[in-house]
Amino acid sequence: MRGSLYPYLPCAAAIVLLVLACLICSGCYTLTQGFTLLGYLGRAVPLEKLEEQADNGADEAAKTRRFVERVRDIRRFAMEELGLKESANYTKYVELDRDYLAAVVSAAEADSFTRHEWWFPVVGRMPYKGFFKAADARKEREKLQKRGLDVWVRGVDAFSTLGWFKDPLYSYMQDYSDYRLADLLIHELLHATVYLKNQAQFNEELAEFVGTEGARIYIERTYGGESPEYQAPDDSEADNRAYIAYLRGLIAELEELYRGEASREEKLAQKAEIIARSQERFEQDYDTLFKSGSYRGFSELPVNNAYLDLYRLYYEGSNFYRDLYEKSGRDLPRYIAAAKTLNSREKDPKGALTAILLLEK
Repeated sequence: MRGSLYPYLPCAAAIVLLVLACLICSGCYTLTQGFTLLGYLGRAVPLEKLEEQADNGADEAAKTRRFVERVRDIRRFAMEELGLKESANYTKYVELDRDYLAAVVSAAEADSFTRHEWWFPVVGRMPYKGFFKAADARKEREKLQKRGLDVWVRGVDAFSTLGWFKDPLYSYMQDYSDYRLADLLIHELLHATVYLKNQAQFNEELAEFVGTEGARIYIERTYGGESPEYQAPDDSEADNRAYIAYLRGLIAELEELYRGEASREEKLAQKAEIIARSQERFEQDYDTLFKSGSYRGFSELPVNNAYLDLYRLYYEGSNFYRDLYEKSGRDLPRYIAAAKTLNSREKDPKGALTAILLLEK
């Protein structure tokens, strides 16, 4: 299901499906998702047991033992060296028969980047809604499309329950590279450490930056800066930055259109033309923009505002977080410690984070 339906999106996208919601809200959605999650948690096995099964002759025993070792080392690095919250997250394992955890629905107005939001108990307003069954996500998409919204469905491979439960590992993660596994776990552990209610954009941008930078540091310390393990994700990140930069150009062009005085019908027609031209340019310039073939399919995607808004959600402020990191001394543990002092009452969390890091320097 990943691939054609869910390409090129953050691998560690966070979606909060708190079972607490189903305890205080009797809605069908929260009950259904909550009980599914409880079922996963109920059959999760400790990593020690997973190791024992591998030692007893389970298939791919060496791979499983190596996976357990990697997880333990990344957890130790994240909590002891980066200062992320101590927890029992990622100490248990769930076997799944697919390569993603949940299907997530996002939506936006068709003639603007006005983001559709859902409200949930405890976590407040969220710009996405997750479903463990893809069929349920498709039903939600159809309902929103009937309201005239642009909709996008993507797969996520992890989410954080923000410390309410012990977030498990899933079987498909065994195939992840060290860098991707570190990025995913650090991203989600950051959510369990720093989470500002009703500040989804800040939460996701911060976790995206900390996950990426934390994984880079982890690989460098583990293998060295000249190692193939370090160079491979460096090239991948370069392609990712190039893709984000390209989408920013398309987003800027559409934002200018949406600010204009044209009618809705005219805007929609021009929007389609702008996206088509952008996809044509992308295909023509691909070999000069990218080192790998990972982004080839963009010219075939049914790109809409919901898809583009995901990159506004996760990456709009990426330069801000990187620049602040550089200005404040490239000290990720200190950066995280400063973020931990923020709370949900902050109206400008970026400004508050800047003040803490630069005034203390």
